[in-house]
Amino acid sequence: MRDAVIDSSGEKMEDPAMEDSDELLLPVWRANLVLLTSEVGAASRLARMMTFSASYLKLMLSGQREFSEEFVRGVEAVTGLPGGWMNVPHSGHEIPPNAREAIDNEQPLARFRGTAHPVRKKTVLRPEPIFGQPGPARRVEEETLDVEAHRRHVHFRKVRDVATQEVRRFERHLLHAPVELASMRAKVEDVMAAAELDDRIQADLEGRLEQIDKHRHMLLRHVEKLQALLSQLDDGE
Repeated sequence: MRDAVIDSSGEKMEDPAMEDSDELLLPVWRANLVLLTSEVGAASRLARMMTFSASYLKLMLSGQREFSEEFVRGVEAVTGLPGGWMNVPHSGHEIPPNAREAIDNEQPLARFRGTAHPVRKKTVLRPEPIFGQPGPARRVEEETLDVEAHRRHVHFRKVRDVATQEVRRFERHLLHAPVELASMRAKVEDVMAAAELDDRIQADLEGRLEQIDKHRHMLLRHVEKLQALLSQLDDGE
């Protein structure tokens, strides 16, 4: 444990080494995050497990967004990784099987309610604006945009998940339709057997029954495709 730093007035100050620890570990965190999401679709699955958008997580992976230790510890908890696992460089074969399985099956082992935004370091001196540009105000504006983007991502996932549930419900209805279709076919065939029908009418009735069954299979394929597209869709792509 590091000792506290005391300034000339006797007040306790933050240890600069502690402030810099996140920056020193960030490359290791990012490398392990890339390792965990190296398989196709793993980034999107982990993003949903962390209740983030896939596009936002990909910005972290590419180095376009920094992230906090809170987020890293959340990844460990959600995937079942041992505490502190992300702080040490690893190779692919070192990923615990339970963590790989959790990501592959998109089964979070905990709920992450934190944020990925890193904590801003306290400034000792107030920097003067360069060429009249309000630097701190610009950072606040960027953070506000990030929060708004994250809010939109969360809303998008919510409405997409509702739509996916409806598509799955309709799919289940189509899968159970053969029982109802068989009952309907039997009743129509009873009518056909009870009456002396013209050959043309007889063929027309039989053809309609066949077309209904054929179009049910086509509709089922379209529903399956729609469900697959919804699961892959991301508002940032």
